[in-house]
Amino acid sequence: MDNSNVTYITFTGFVDLQSYRLLYFVIMFTVYVSIIFGNLTIFCLICIHKSLHEPMYIFIAALLLNSLLFSTNIYPKLLIDFLSDQQIISLSLCQFQGFIYYTLSGAEFLLLSAMAYDRYVSICKPFQYASIMKKSTVSVLLVLSWVLPACQIIPSLFLTSSIKICNFNLNGVFCNNVISKLYCMGSSSAYVIYGVFLLLNNIFLPLIFIIFTYTKILLVSYRSSMNVRRKAAQTCSPHLLVLISFSCLCSYDIVIARLQVDLHKTARFIMTLQVVLYHPLFNPIIYGVKVKKISELLKRLFLQGKITLCFKIDV
Repeated sequence: MDNSNVTYITFTGFVDLQSYRLLYFVIMFTVYVSIIFGNLTIFCLICIHKSLHEPMYIFIAALLLNSLLFSTNIYPKLLIDFLSDQQIISLSLCQFQGFIYYTLSGAEFLLLSAMAYDRYVSICKPFQYASIMKKSTVSVLLVLSWVLPACQIIPSLFLTSSIKICNFNLNGVFCNNVISKLYCMGSSSAYVIYGVFLLLNNIFLPLIFIIFTYTKILLVSYRSSMNVRRKAAQTCSPHLLVLISFSCLCSYDIVIARLQVDLHKTARFIMTLQVVLYHPLFNPIIYGVKVKKISELLKRLFLQGKITLCFKIDV
């Protein structure tokens, strides 16, 4: 659809929107509020308490902030579409949403890589930890986690600017990898090749690095005392759970969107929503339950809240 030199894309991935639009809206609005509350609670907890101002917790806070930004990039538009008669978006906004989506996805893997490196230094080189994981090192790793994916994705925007649009219907509910199906790709192998480069650089290389560091941690822990093994299990297991969760969801995005896999519309709709539904909710639950210091502070916070509430009721 083209109106006043603005190209619009129609989302065609919604299922039974006329019958269940209110149900979809209520469910996704509840999830979005839960994501904001869960991630923001632990993020603020880490910012407020000086005992958590250590590299490990700073990286957790960055990961939770990344989840908040990731969700805010998707949910507001998704909620509007559930209540709208037409599920459309301008091409420029769709490209921007896709850019933010993949920048933050790449940042997720790099932040998990930074966390893996932090745990590797802590467990395998404990006496050098303070000299290696300085504030300046942590700051550089955080900045690079967001800047590197963004800088790598920007060239793809220039590549697509010279490619003609052949399809104005996007088989999805937000702008992810499926946007590549909008372009007349016959004359542009450069875009496809660059997409493979991004895939290798932003996902597979960080994954290889994470697997390598955790393998080293496992070997060192196996040869060490029970205390070292316990420390490794306590501090590494939350990161591994988050990594597995996010990797599984990303694999769907790659397999379905990039490869020509034909899924039933309902199955595609459910799987697409899972990409933005479970992981941002999963992060604060994992870190809130599995990380001892955060878990203890959360229990204390809610206990104080209960005592305050009971006191007000009694008064």
